Amino acid sequence: MKYGVLITGGDPRTVGDLAAQAEAAGWDGVFFWDAIWLETLGGLYDPWVVMTVIAMRTERVRFGALVTPPARRRPWKLARETVSLDHVSGGRLVLPIGLGALDDGAFGRVGEPTDKRILAERMDESLAILEGLWSGEPFAFDGKQYRFEAMRFTPRPVQRPRIPVWMVGAWPRERSMRRVLQWDGLLPNKLEADGRPGTITHDDLRAMAAWIRERRGSLEGFDLVMEGQTPGDQPSDAAAITGAWAEAGATWWIESDWADWSVDKMRARIAAGPPRND
Repeated sequence: MKYGVLITGGDPRTVGDLAAQAEAAGWDGVFFWDAIWLETLGGLYDPWVVMTVIAMRTERVRFGALVTPPARRRPWKLARETVSLDHVSGGRLVLPIGLGALDDGAFGRVGEPTDKRILAERMDESLAILEGLWSGEPFAFDGKQYRFEAMRFTPRPVQRPRIPVWMVGAWPRERSMRRVLQWDGLLPNKLEADGRPGTITHDDLRAMAAWIRERRGSLEGFDLVMEGQTPGDQPSDAAAITGAWAEAGATWWIESDWADWSVDKMRARIAAGPPRND
């Protein structure tokens, strides 16, 4: 299992300091997040600028934004941003992808579509475009949401065959989970029969892993990414938490605190080190 930490606040310089601290403390990944507007927060910074700072302040850790909704970006611009960051970092970028949270003001408040069907179409088409443009070969596209004549984007990403894409999958929704099979990792979500969000259990993750293994033939090279909190001042308890998820199939643990964030608290949790169970 690999261990990442999600930084949910701070200006770009502070995030850079925290990222460097996390790398020194033995974490495997540093993640930021992607939003345009949230009334509950005092300030937001562009994730691509912040991730550039992370890339420049670190040498080893993987990084990305949890999660990026392609529907609010032009896919050719996203292709340039991702390739540029992959080169700046020497091939350490991960691209976590989802529909996006409709309550962050980045859709309806600025005149973007809010219909989930349209968002899903834009997401699927954007991913096809990214893969085509990342190839470095002439590529054209003709879809419902986007279309353009053949063009060739260079340079290619550092990573081969592509920048890893972690996809949000809604369990047990067949259509959502089938989308995950095309890519490089699962960010598990759970929906109850009535559409309400559910809590993922260890058995749920085992079932997801088995479902993916059956259809892919193997889980080799595929990540199952769990997110949550562990007590930094109780290493054995923290290791027990992540160990149970690792046994269920998780390959990444992302330490995250969305509710009670502060720079001092984040520094302390980073300094305590990752909740290793090995």
